[in-house]
Amino acid sequence: MRETRILEFKETITNTFLETVSAFSNYDGGEILFGVDDDGNIKGLSNVKQACLDIENKINDNISPQPNYTLEIQNSEQTIKLSVKSGLQKPYLYKSKAYKRNDTSTIEVDTLEFSRLVLEGKNIRFEELPCKDQKLSFEILQSKLKEKIQIETFNRDTLKTLNLYDDVNGFNNAAGLLADKNHFPGIDIVKFGENISVIQKRITFENTSVLDIYEKALSVFRDYYQYEVIQGADRKMVEKVPEAAFREAIANALIHRVWDVDSQIRVSMFDDKIEVVSPGGLPSGITEDEYLSGKLSVLKNRNLANVFYRLGFVEIFGTGITRIKQVYSEALIKPSFEVSENAIQIVLPVYEESTNLTLDEKVVYKLLSRNMLKSMSEIAPYISFGKSKTTKLLKDMEQKGVIAIEGKGKGTKYRIK
Repeated sequence: MRETRILEFKETITNTFLETVSAFSNYDGGEILFGVDDDGNIKGLSNVKQACLDIENKINDNISPQPNYTLEIQNSEQTIKLSVKSGLQKPYLYKSKAYKRNDTSTIEVDTLEFSRLVLEGKNIRFEELPCKDQKLSFEILQSKLKEKIQIETFNRDTLKTLNLYDDVNGFNNAAGLLADKNHFPGIDIVKFGENISVIQKRITFENTSVLDIYEKALSVFRDYYQYEVIQGADRKMVEKVPEAAFREAIANALIHRVWDVDSQIRVSMFDDKIEVVSPGGLPSGITEDEYLSGKLSVLKNRNLANVFYRLGFVEIFGTGITRIKQVYSEALIKPSFEVSENAIQIVLPVYEESTNLTLDEKVVYKLLSRNMLKSMSEIAPYISFGKSKTTKLLKDMEQKGVIAIEGKGKGTKYRIK
């Protein structure tokens, strides 16, 4: 047993546990085990009933507002489990400070995070706050509404219906994000060459409508990952990376990111993959497994998501992760997702169908996909088949048109076509 983000050990009862009570109440809840040392060994408490009273009094006297918690005596009356639930009346303060968990430690939140807790306690999102710029125009939004859902009339009532304006506070931040010009960050796109030291193109879209940013990002994507093939009298569009997956990744990044930090969504384009990194981790109340499985969706920017939904860019009751996985259901290399405290990364590999490869060939293919050009000496340490079988697999894959073999003898290299 070890400490985690939602589990802490306390061998004795000191006031330091109150910082963790604040942290658990402000975020996802958790448990504190008293009478257990840092290594998870049970040491026991001399008087657990008195200890329970001490814990209860310390919480009631020092945490404001009152958190939701329970106490339970365990291990033949040697230890106490304090279970703290995530509260609704955030922020929960200890000595006028709010705390959060950082891996297995408890730290004080910064000014920005404190402001977020205050808004959450009032059930207000950043996008619902009044926009600092009230002189906004919406030609791009008006054009999209007309094009996608045939709305001919566009006026102040339209903006009220979309929850972008009210008579008391004026335009909110969601309106600012959708306005033709604004002060918000956007997307920074970099197209790399054979390695990250070679930058073929870099372009940043910002201070404009997120609808415009969305379309411009798609345009750059098409330049590098789509091309036409002439087959007889017909032209066929070929996608190296499925556009449907890229659309979902970009829309997901725009409507699920945090907008109160001056940080760009980063899109890194490589020959074999695209990486999309959006600022801000998961919203409170959802786990990484729930996010990645699509079982639960918690919208950080519900008004912005509603506009994207009305325009047909996203499904409002999903994160888009499930749809990305579906697009790659028959692909050899699957997309990957990484969630951290301050960012979410989606990696979309070049699409390669796996229908004509054996299980052993797929193992070799996945290894080659990590580096586009490898020698046998680079492949062998990671393959359990032996050199002879691996060589045969590579020759079979060449005959299937999946890989190319370059050079001879010890200089032979293998790469995915």
